[in-house]
Amino acid sequence: MQSGISASQELVSQFNTLLADNSLFGLLVTISSESLTPLSTLPRSSSSSDFSTDVAQLASHLKPDEPLYVLLRRYDSAPYFVAVTYVPDAAKVRQKMLFASTRLTLVRELGSEHFRETIFATMANELSAAGFEKHDKHVELEAPLTEEERTLGEVKRAEAEAGAGTGVREIHLSKTMNMPIATDALVSLSALAREEGSGLVMLKINPETEVIELVPDSSSPSTITELVETISSTEPRFTFFRYKATPPRGGDEKNVVLFFYTCPATAATKGIKFRMLYPLMKRAVLDVAKSEAGLQIEKKFEVEEPSEITEQSVTSDLFPEAEARTAFRRPKRPGR
Repeated sequence: MQSGISASQELVSQFNTLLADNSLFGLLVTISSESLTPLSTLPRSSSSSDFSTDVAQLASHLKPDEPLYVLLRRYDSAPYFVAVTYVPDAAKVRQKMLFASTRLTLVRELGSEHFRETIFATMANELSAAGFEKHDKHVELEAPLTEEERTLGEVKRAEAEAGAGTGVREIHLSKTMNMPIATDALVSLSALAREEGSGLVMLKINPETEVIELVPDSSSPSTITELVETISSTEPRFTFFRYKATPPRGGDEKNVVLFFYTCPATAATKGIKFRMLYPLMKRAVLDVAKSEAGLQIEKKFEVEEPSEITEQSVTSDLFPEAEARTAFRRPKRPGR
């Protein structure tokens, strides 16, 4: 997913200064005139100060309604830096999407080898000494020793992301029910609407937090067959796919967005609640994709197994053949 924004020469120059000067603690970056530009550098509190002391000076720079990129010198060995994308909930929707969709560009253009980790934060207190300590404790859960512990770690990581910086947006279904959607999921849907990125957005529901989350996937399928290979055969998925369909008998190509809801039979082993969340939230996911991300969905498909999705079935739905009309014929009487 790309926003088309790139790093300015001034930013590259100031970041190189940050790399070379150990007396500097951090660099604040924003988006201005369609470019990543530096705001100011942050000095160390003193020559003997530690990260917990230095990070306290961030508080005066974090506003409750303005996104910001924060590059901090945190580690004593390379890679030294952490890249933080601060996108507060009160920020304008367009700014949220712009900053979230550009954060990987920022790291890549400055050199991903300089950054040990990237963090997505939505609250100022996450960028405090206590906030980083909480983040570190969650990260420690990601080093299990056994297969069972590894599986548990995946669940804990999802919980950590939901509570320590992923950001969520409430989808209101009724006066008594709502379902939060992660900010990066909404950003990805918006990029899909703008025909940016890989053309594929897959969503899942975290059964512990009941948050709709983006499924990380680096593939860029161009055919239905390639798409099917990316969809989980063990867990339910909401899949949005931009597809360039060619009529079977020639004609104009269609560039459309398709929606697939899959719920494999094996998901039953994860519990009734897990399976029931998906059909309950399907309408809400479609509504937010249309109303907030601007997606226009051409066709919707609901199947149990991803393998049931075929090129032929999709094509026949997109290009229905005209049915031959035949005159009504009175049925023969029995015995004649």
